Amino acid sequence: MTHRPVALLTYSTKPRGGVVHTLELAEALSDLGVPVRVVALGDPGAGFFRPVRVPVTLVPGPVGTETLEEKVAGGIDCLEGALAEIVRATPDVVLHAQDCMSARAAARVRDAGSGVPVVRTVHHVDDFSSAMLMDCQRQAILEPDVVLAVTEVWRGILERDYGVASAVVPNGVDVRRFATASQERAAELRRSVGAADRPLILGVGGIEPRKGTDDLVRAVADLRSRTGLDPVLAVVGGHSFQDYKAYRDRVLAELPSLGLVLGRDIVQVGTVPEADMAAWYAAADLLAFPSVKEGFGLAVLEAMAAGTPVVTSDLPVFREYLVDGRDALLVPVGNVPALSSALEAVLRDTALRTRLVAAGTGVAQAFTWPASGRRHLEVYADLPSTARV
Repeated sequence: MTHRPVALLTYSTKPRGGVVHTLELAEALSDLGVPVRVVALGDPGAGFFRPVRVPVTLVPGPVGTETLEEKVAGGIDCLEGALAEIVRATPDVVLHAQDCMSARAAARVRDAGSGVPVVRTVHHVDDFSSAMLMDCQRQAILEPDVVLAVTEVWRGILERDYGVASAVVPNGVDVRRFATASQERAAELRRSVGAADRPLILGVGGIEPRKGTDDLVRAVADLRSRTGLDPVLAVVGGHSFQDYKAYRDRVLAELPSLGLVLGRDIVQVGTVPEADMAAWYAAADLLAFPSVKEGFGLAVLEAMAAGTPVVTSDLPVFREYLVDGRDALLVPVGNVPALSSALEAVLRDTALRTRLVAAGTGVAQAFTWPASGRRHLEVYADLPSTARV
């Protein structure tokens, strides 16, 4: 069967959730016989955070920009030029954007007369203080021909707040990759953050408001003072298009008053080699993921695939595929005592850990990238040969 070519578009080459989704989906589609190309803003000389098994076009971003508004506007312009060239070479291509910048660029190329269909996956919607960025984000939801969401929660939000109908296509996870991490490497990583003989709590996504890091460090402090446990919180990741320095500085400035020492109790690991990510999950006693907002929460699936128990927020998106006490412990957003108690329960209760790991493995196995790829093929098959203009 001959499949229509697809260009998957993303705003970065760094290991953020939407970028991971883009690469995994691209490879799943390629395995299904789809001619697929990934297009992203990034340094052509540096490449993606990991090797990619499909053709890639990396578009240098704007230069001389200072504000986020300038970076976004410039990024859209850069992507538009690259996409116009791709469409000229492959007129029947589907442009599938994973973020607002690439969606706006794709819509411009379509509306300039190419008529190519534009698909957009909405992972979540940001709360910007800038009117320009809020309008850009809104248009990137309204302009595409087909909109997809990763959860029913976000499908409902798109319909309620934007009047846009969307279909749900969930994330996936490479279970085999995360289940087969090197235990030797995991032990090395524990030692590298001073957790050889201390409990290791893993945070993923960096220190930023959406990840609830302020509540997490307060919960770690409460756990130490209340129970005598002496955990290390290692925070991996954190590369973002937005600048969260002010928030990060506030969180770190609070550590001394909480009795926590940066570098001993709270360790900023930063972006890690992709080859080490599975080992970080394997090294940890649990994943703490107290987000205040998520589109899906890909790190939860990754931890479960690795056999690592999860404590996360009681958000509607998580209740779509998790049951509190069965697959993970879900705590109310912003409730530091509840978060501290959940961390303690997982660290102390062996029977609970065993149940969570067993159930979590089953959850991860229910979400695969090949299944996601097949669902996307159904979406692409329903697209007209030219989009409405």
